[in-house]
Amino acid sequence: MLIADLRQRLRALGANPAHESRVLRHWVRALPLDAGKQPLQGWLPKAVMAALPGLMAELDGLVQLRSEHAGGDGTSARLLLGLADGQTVETVLLPREGVCVSSQVGCAVGCRFCMTGVDGLIRQVGSAEIVAQVVLARRKRAALRKVVFMGMGEPSHNLANVLDAIELLGTEGGFAHKQLVFSTVGDERAFAALQAAPVKPALALSLHTTDAAKREQLLPRAPRLTPEQLVEAAEAYARASGYPVQYQWTLLEGVNDDDAELDGIVRLLHGRYGLLNMIPYNEVPGMGFTRPSWERARAIAAELSRRGVLTKLRDSAGQDVEGGCGQLRAREAVGRPARVVRIHA
Repeated sequence: MLIADLRQRLRALGANPAHESRVLRHWVRALPLDAGKQPLQGWLPKAVMAALPGLMAELDGLVQLRSEHAGGDGTSARLLLGLADGQTVETVLLPREGVCVSSQVGCAVGCRFCMTGVDGLIRQVGSAEIVAQVVLARRKRAALRKVVFMGMGEPSHNLANVLDAIELLGTEGGFAHKQLVFSTVGDERAFAALQAAPVKPALALSLHTTDAAKREQLLPRAPRLTPEQLVEAAEAYARASGYPVQYQWTLLEGVNDDDAELDGIVRLLHGRYGLLNMIPYNEVPGMGFTRPSWERARAIAAELSRRGVLTKLRDSAGQDVEGGCGQLRAREAVGRPARVVRIHA
């Protein structure tokens, strides 16, 4: 379902823009129909009120919890959600009152270290299905302050639906624009669309390496923009939006953790309006990559910070339940061998 379809159905029932906003606000904020200083009863047209219970039940059915896997930290959990057509996506409850949502079933980018892209893109997730993941998260966790589009899929490949979801969350959902984070491998169309969007989210750019040839190996179907071009485009958006870029770096032992990469990071990011999120790899059996020791990762982050690049070392939620992106979904599928691809460091 699309948010536009939902709006159209409300208008067909006689809702005006104010009625429409009130209904959407109750849904996105996971409020009961009789909640709030101005409850919906008695305020909406009769036809809308009569249809509302069935409509809300339909919205609740957009995503259904299939399984939940709590992290050892006591604050994170990976959720496997079923969609109406039987497909599944993953949503992650993050520490510090955040949620990570999926924008696609599968992914076309084919990152060599990610389970999500093994089967390629299966289908797009509708804008209402994206928002429904946030609604479900709000019902499980009352305080929700941040939504990141870093789950299954590449948001720039489902751009219209993702931006529609972001607009609703940033208007009726109660989220500040900087609390919505659009994560991408980098796409010129996405950079242009974000600049023009009425709700401008913060930007997270999946960089992973400063070597253009190596990036083509690691992200085989990402747009052919060099790391330098990506950083320039991200910097321009950050300056325009006022939110620093979050550069994402999945740390792969023996692939992107050597001195040449550290020198490249300093060259590209020193003095930029952003920070580097360094995340040691969440190992997937058979994928051909390994996670460096925590001591090694900590030393790399400290070295980069010492050299003037603000670096935060983060752990990937779900390590202890093999819950890396795409793993829960794959666990439900019939067993199939994962690809093993050697990357030349």
